Amino acid sequence: MVNFFKNHSGKISFVLFLFLFSYLGYNLYHAPVSGLENKFLYLMKEYGYIILFAWSVLEGESGLIMAGLLCSTGDMNLYLAIFIAGLGGFVGDQIYFYIGRYNKKYVYAKFKGQRRKFAFAHLLLKKYGWPIIFAQRYMYGMRTVIPISIGLTRYDAKAFAFINLISAWCWAAITIVPVWYFGDEILDLLKIAKEHWYFALPFAGLLLWSFVSFFNRATKIPDRNNRRQNLN
Repeated sequence: MVNFFKNHSGKISFVLFLFLFSYLGYNLYHAPVSGLENKFLYLMKEYGYIILFAWSVLEGESGLIMAGLLCSTGDMNLYLAIFIAGLGGFVGDQIYFYIGRYNKKYVYAKFKGQRRKFAFAHLLLKKYGWPIIFAQRYMYGMRTVIPISIGLTRYDAKAFAFINLISAWCWAAITIVPVWYFGDEILDLLKIAKEHWYFALPFAGLLLWSFVSFFNRATKIPDRNNRRQNLN
């Protein structure tokens, strides 16, 4: 039974999350309020901790930001939100780790187009060791690849789990606490952005493009010609 769960951890996780999001979608549709925005806010207040956990498993800072705002309005408890978000982040990376550890054939077949990223992840782990487990949560495009690539190696599973848990709680606190502290200011900015969306939308798109471009350059591995030039 244990081997079955290990060998099918990715599929089992997918089915569980499918049921969870179906349940949340059903409750969103039948929420006793009008308007999509009000329905979503109702769902967050009613099932906030469950959504936060699921969102954190998927490694989404947007869920943590929402939790920070709900903490600032008193709809969520700050310490409980950090604990649950960190726990979700921990579970997510553990799933990816065990996918790499026990489903190597699946990984090699599924991620053929991301060999460059896996090679880069192995280089990072070899060069920096365990601190890369902390840093990977802030590396766009590598957050799934790194725990899977660590699972492909002989890295100790218990050591990874311990570092991953501490890292996840730090990640949750670093994201949620500032949003909670500046909650009123952020809500005011969101109100202005909602009223003047035609200015806010292009700015948000430009900001997103800048982040994507930066991290794509940061995670790019030099080709062989560049390596040879650097050696010469």
